[in-house]
Amino acid sequence: MSEFKAFSLLASIIDRLSLKGYKQPTPIQKECIPALINGNDLLGIAQTGTGKTAAFSLPIINNFGRNKIDIKAKSTRSLILTPTRELASQIVQNIDDYSEGLGLKTKVVYGGVGRQGQVDAIALGLDILVATPGRLLDLIETGDIHFEALEVFVLDEADTMLDMGFFNDVQNIISKLPKRRQTLLFSATMPAEIEILAQAILIKPTKIEIAAQTVTIDLVNQSVYHLEKSNKVSLLFYILKNPDFEKVLVFCKTKYGADIIVKALEEASITAASLHSGKTQAMREEALQSFKDENLRVLVATDVAARGIDVDNITLVINYNLPEDPRNYIHRIGRTARAGKSGMAISFAVENDVRQLTTIENSIGQVIPVETEQPFHKEFLKVTQKIKKKKPVKKPQRTRNKRK
Repeated sequence: MSEFKAFSLLASIIDRLSLKGYKQPTPIQKECIPALINGNDLLGIAQTGTGKTAAFSLPIINNFGRNKIDIKAKSTRSLILTPTRELASQIVQNIDDYSEGLGLKTKVVYGGVGRQGQVDAIALGLDILVATPGRLLDLIETGDIHFEALEVFVLDEADTMLDMGFFNDVQNIISKLPKRRQTLLFSATMPAEIEILAQAILIKPTKIEIAAQTVTIDLVNQSVYHLEKSNKVSLLFYILKNPDFEKVLVFCKTKYGADIIVKALEEASITAASLHSGKTQAMREEALQSFKDENLRVLVATDVAARGIDVDNITLVINYNLPEDPRNYIHRIGRTARAGKSGMAISFAVENDVRQLTTIENSIGQVIPVETEQPFHKEFLKVTQKIKKKKPVKKPQRTRNKRK
């Protein structure tokens, strides 16, 4: 029996959740859904991978499914604002899954693709619009969307909006929305700017905080593999010899690096694709869908492009490069161990990564175990020991001739 029935959701929503195999709500869903059904504003502090999308979308779908109205042209009953195209696409896919059979009108809008199809959909009126800031502002400026009928506004991944330079755009969009609305703000962290924004746009909100370490500590088996930089590709091949790693997500620092890794994997007859901002939207969507459908074994992504990746059954996350921002470590490894399942995360660390690794460990409040039973660990130790043994060469002191 599904525990979601306790929320008094529509029977069709319960059926859709059961078909997707969701029976037990996650901690954030247990707390968010009742508060949102009651119409409260909400401040949610939780990283991707905690079930956040269902936490905010199920109450919206339930409310709109029970209370259908004639929607005015060029308007929407709800707006979900999110930082990346991939995350926007995945949110609307989940919403379409959960709301099947209810006749709700949904649309996702973002840049990098033609706008006319988006304009045409909005012209008919929408129940739910999922958007990225840039394209939405464009549609606002051209008069292709109005917000007089808006009932619910969701600001998702607020700290990512800040990191990506969208904060002014977000504030501009909020200034166009009606004051009377239900507002939901989600963020993985709470820097000062987000706290100020929350105070400005939320009215007596329910505050829900899901510990960032819940996924990290309890569900993900983490390890560090020390090695020399020149051995990274070889170590990747070594790890991928394990057939249990059927669906692998590799995080890389740069677009160029991601493409080089994919080329090496393909030459070794391992199906792979890269996901980064240098790819067209069509290429990114194709790569992500192929990974979801298990036509690709490995997806190599950069942090920005991978924000919000929602792919079931990722068996392993590899940090080919450690993230510069320790917060991204949680985001990365949270791509595995989803929906209550366990997962594995391996981080490659060269000698220069020691400080970064320590920062990450301090951030998550634990020391990540080092895997010594891997072929490149001994070589790493030999090289580092040689460096430590080398004594600095003393420069000869210059002597000045004294004048007689």
